[in-house]
Amino acid sequence: MLRIGVIGYGYWGPNLVRNFHETPGAQVFCVADKNPQRLDLLHSRYPGVKTMRDEREPFASPDVDAVAIATPVSTHADLTIAALRAGKHVLVEKPMAETSTKCRTMIEEAKRAGRTLMVDHTFPFTGAVRKIKELIQAGELGEIYYYDSARVNLGLFQHDVSVIWDLAVHDLSIIDYILTDKPVAVSCTGTSHVKDQTEDIAYLTLFYAGNTIAHIHVNWLAPVKLRQTLIGGSRKMIVYDDLEPTEKIKVYDTGVALETNPDSIHEMKVGYRTGDMWAPKLDGSEALRLLARHFLECIAEGKTPITSAESGCRVVRIMEAATESMAKHGEMVRLEQ
Repeated sequence: MLRIGVIGYGYWGPNLVRNFHETPGAQVFCVADKNPQRLDLLHSRYPGVKTMRDEREPFASPDVDAVAIATPVSTHADLTIAALRAGKHVLVEKPMAETSTKCRTMIEEAKRAGRTLMVDHTFPFTGAVRKIKELIQAGELGEIYYYDSARVNLGLFQHDVSVIWDLAVHDLSIIDYILTDKPVAVSCTGTSHVKDQTEDIAYLTLFYAGNTIAHIHVNWLAPVKLRQTLIGGSRKMIVYDDLEPTEKIKVYDTGVALETNPDSIHEMKVGYRTGDMWAPKLDGSEALRLLARHFLECIAEGKTPITSAESGCRVVRIMEAATESMAKHGEMVRLEQ
């Protein structure tokens, strides 16, 4: 039985407690939060779980094997490093840290401690995203041409991070998971419409060594909520709508074919192919439950997590580059490989 300590019982902490509580092989031993009202709420729901006011107290407990950190991003690095040095395995909420430099320090600490460090990027554990990866790996889409996403809604404004760090982080984790190739450069434009606040609208573009391109539109000022992604390939294309209750993924046998006249290199014909559409059956398991189970498996078997610290660091580095590009009005920023 792996005994878990959850650090932070604000927005995401209750979800972590519930899923670890219901995962075989895990026991939520304690929850730490500075807010006594949040701890009272926890106690009313889980009277057997020990509560702590000091967020670092679980690190010193011999009864805690691993911790799940769900605190503000500015605290992730310090808390993670302290937990690793205390010999605990760590699941840390996304984004992994404020900077890629801090991410790399966290990775080195995990290696030194010989402990599992995993990032809570939940989307790669959803049935929809796992199916997309399966289709891409099987060659169903052919060569990937583009990833085009709109992730918009009205609010919720964050005071410590921009809309990129709040919303684009989801798409970046999905892209890192489903695509083998990694981006080589980033361009981003965005602006703030609320005085003295971070950017609330942004348009982020990722460039790859080949012909693939990814574009992410994130917005806190939209009149409707959209979670829609188009993925185009040389053979087939996907429409992924995360708000769709049943058919979240639709695969279209649609594309274009370019035919060059051998008698004249200046003549090119574009042929359009429109075939059937089908909606594959998806696993309806709760993504966070699968993530919690995967965290336990990685600890028990010494496996590298699907959402590893390295992948979390890559996502943070892209957001850093996007923030830098946005400050320079969209100037392209190269990414180290």
